[in-house]
Amino acid sequence: MSTEVRVPTLGESVTEATVATWFKKPGDAVSADEMLCELETDKVTVEVPAPAAGTLGDIVANEGDTVGVDALLATIEEGEGAKPAPKSEKAEAPKEEAPVESAGGETVDIMVPALGESVSEATVSTWFKKVGDSVAADEMLCELETDKVSVEVPAPSAGTITEILADEGETVSAGGKLGVLSSSGAAPAKSASKDAPAAESEAPAKAGDKDVEDAPSAKKMMAEAGLKPEDVKGSGRDGRVMKEDVQAAISASKSASAPSSTPAPASVPRAPVAADDEAREERVKMTRLRQTIARRLKDAQNTAAMLTTYNEVDMTAVMDLRNEYKDLFQKKHGIKLGFMSFFVKACCHALKEVPEVNAEIDGTDIIYKNYVHMGVAVGTPNGLVVPVVRDADQMSFHRIEGTINDMGKRARDGKLSMAEMQGGSFTISNGGVYGSLMSSPILNPPQSGILGMHKIQERPMVVDGEIKIRPMMYLALSYDHRIVDGKGAVTFLVRVKEALEDPRRLLMDL
Repeated sequence: MSTEVRVPTLGESVTEATVATWFKKPGDAVSADEMLCELETDKVTVEVPAPAAGTLGDIVANEGDTVGVDALLATIEEGEGAKPAPKSEKAEAPKEEAPVESAGGETVDIMVPALGESVSEATVSTWFKKVGDSVAADEMLCELETDKVSVEVPAPSAGTITEILADEGETVSAGGKLGVLSSSGAAPAKSASKDAPAAESEAPAKAGDKDVEDAPSAKKMMAEAGLKPEDVKGSGRDGRVMKEDVQAAISASKSASAPSSTPAPASVPRAPVAADDEAREERVKMTRLRQTIARRLKDAQNTAAMLTTYNEVDMTAVMDLRNEYKDLFQKKHGIKLGFMSFFVKACCHALKEVPEVNAEIDGTDIIYKNYVHMGVAVGTPNGLVVPVVRDADQMSFHRIEGTINDMGKRARDGKLSMAEMQGGSFTISNGGVYGSLMSSPILNPPQSGILGMHKIQERPMVVDGEIKIRPMMYLALSYDHRIVDGKGAVTFLVRVKEALEDPRRLLMDL
């Protein structure tokens, strides 16, 4: 009997991948969850683990082949097979057995939990416990940081920590091992001391080299591009060269060879800094979340034909309606009536008339969405995140307010799940809470529109031939001009303005 190895889910809007590297060959013995091959998409690199232990049978998709989601990659035959374990397994065997021998009792591995769709690795942010500490079941052991959320790792059972395999700052893969827990209640000192000399003895041998091997996909790309390892500066842990580093090196070499009077900003070294100034500076590594924010925002500028159109809205009607019903609203629903529910409702109303603002481009296709999953940008101490209010067009005012309030609170506490930040079709960003009077928001790919709200400020306006003081707000709609024409963008913003200046239009669907 054989077990099929298939292409896993590759992430939102990703339907195919390229087989980059096979780590095993037919006839090799494999253990459950051991990495078999690596797939590359246009967004991420995905490792495919073995679904069961056995012997690798036929490889259906070879390196370089393009495969779709759930396509057959290979088969695994039952049994360990007649062939001896591959070299990689022999080399890793002592590592796996060492904690068990040193523990002197039943041990439990502390593993990296599922990190979410399209997220394959994380950085160990903080260990709350150290070797020798006793822990209770489900007690928090450490915190991992991905490029989207923070993930807490609970103790799988009660016991004592006997070994920590991934220190703070190290990068770990989904399903990797973080440490070992002994349920015997005693922390053997043998475990830590046994590994220490080994680490020390290895250090001199590797002093002139990297601690870890470069990523397989990076090696392959370097070979194809004719680059040497010393030509690429690694950004991974301990200088490990990643696929992105090779891409950057290739781009840099192209830029250098192209005739240009102005060097690329990325190639310009930092200007010399006086010793006095350098002593007063602080260099801090960017968090994975901040790196992802930077990359995605720049990708949005490079990919979309982004344009922004502006308008202003008189907030008098909304403010009067809110003041009239806010006490009754809070008494009945137990939550305050804010402005966000009005803006969400107004945007849902406008998106029905201008559906291309709620669409996205997929290759040469346009995907029109018959639903509104509203992203609401929230500022947190670690950076900007965008939780998604699903089916916002079908929600009442109090459900919208309650959902946004709950998600905003959990976003600031770092408690949002990956699923709650994916699948948005349109986004609202409220810079007004920080005092912004006007700005141009950047698209949240692959979305085609984002509405920027701003500060409400009283200004003199002409109303019915008279100058009156009105609470005014500037609105900004950034949109992807590839699928949204100027007429559609302006129409959308005008419909939002009309709905806010006369909220009765929302009730009458006008």
